[in-house]
Amino acid sequence: MPPRRPPSDAQPPVPPQGMDDAAWVDVIQKMDEVYSQLVHDEIELEKKNAELEQSQQFIFSVLSAMSDVLVVCDAQGLIEETNAALCELVGRSDQQLRGTSLYDLLADEASVARARAVMANRSPTRRGESIELGLRGAAGDSVPVDANCTPRFAASQRRVGTVLVARPTAEIRRAYQELRTAHEALKRTQQQLLHSEKMASLGRLVAGVAHELNNPISFVLGNVHALSRYSERLRDYLQAVHEGRTLAELQALRTKLRVPHILDDLPSLLEGTLEGAQRTADIVNGLKRFSAVDAETRQEVDLNQVVDRAVLWVGKGAPRNVQLHWQPGAACQVSGNAGQLQQVVMNLVHNALDATSELRDRAPEVRVTVDEVDAGYRVRVEDNGPGIAEADLSRVFDPFFTTKAVGKGTGLGLSISYGIVERHGGALRAENLPQGGARFEITLPRQDSGP
Repeated sequence: MPPRRPPSDAQPPVPPQGMDDAAWVDVIQKMDEVYSQLVHDEIELEKKNAELEQSQQFIFSVLSAMSDVLVVCDAQGLIEETNAALCELVGRSDQQLRGTSLYDLLADEASVARARAVMANRSPTRRGESIELGLRGAAGDSVPVDANCTPRFAASQRRVGTVLVARPTAEIRRAYQELRTAHEALKRTQQQLLHSEKMASLGRLVAGVAHELNNPISFVLGNVHALSRYSERLRDYLQAVHEGRTLAELQALRTKLRVPHILDDLPSLLEGTLEGAQRTADIVNGLKRFSAVDAETRQEVDLNQVVDRAVLWVGKGAPRNVQLHWQPGAACQVSGNAGQLQQVVMNLVHNALDATSELRDRAPEVRVTVDEVDAGYRVRVEDNGPGIAEADLSRVFDPFFTTKAVGKGTGLGLSISYGIVERHGGALRAENLPQGGARFEITLPRQDSGP
């Protein structure tokens, strides 16, 4: 029943006896203030409720977006909060999981034991503890997960539960296996590129190596022919001895066959033959070291010998008008792979020779030096060619970058050389010389300091 309204001509209420008009006005003002405060508090309450609802929606959206499994338990292991990833993994809804025991989700006794040990830990760290668990999946199978168990504390610093964030390890193992396969494929490709670049460098050195081998082989061959002739004469002389000829006849035959000369010449022939054979063996061993594919073989290496062999082989195939300056110095011991270091030096000397091949206004010069620096040893290869364009200085070590004409270079030599030096604990850099030309500098640590 609606309240009755006083007639329009009704008189205002009569103040109670004992209250004057001022007191009555004061009461009405106080009632207005209380009413206004109630309205303000109601507005603030509605605003707080809206903010609380937004916060709940935000938390719910975060929990729903998580790809990792989330379980929040109390101190007894009863589930208080989950997320969509867990519900999907175990095939149960959030309502079905709340209030149930965490241990009911575990697929084996070992997982239960590990979880109980973490939950029973009375002095846990705030960083939590990582354990491997097996969750019972929706199909009843065991799903391995890597879980991080973090303690949950109340305001009084009393432990009130545990937060478990887990990720199925099958995906991680699959990703790791894919990464490992890709890494192995990359290593094989790297070895193939390294070997291909070696063979390309070796192909350009065939003429020089053949010339280098020709000298000791020719020397050995000439000595062997001389030894063959000497052996025939000695056989004739020994046959005469066995036939019992007279001393005079033997003396005459000895003079005719020049047996004393043969006996005097044999030691030098044998020594020269051995020296030529050893020189040939050294060249072959150098070729074997250079063509070796094993990138992990490290041993004590004399840097001067490596540079000397590289300059010798490249120099044999260099144009005759090129002045190649190199003088070996004292031993410089580094730890590394002699074949790989030789490939680097050969590549740099080849590039220097190529850079000076078209000079017309001055004689082509390439200078190679090895000296000692604070960090170890330094190899410099300098030429008096046109130098490197400023725009290309930062790109010369990029794979497949080359300024040579098509068919003249692969663009891999400097890139592979940079990687080799870096794996040896050194550095390779390029710069232009003030007087013109380019300089490539290798810095390697001493053998005793290691790479």
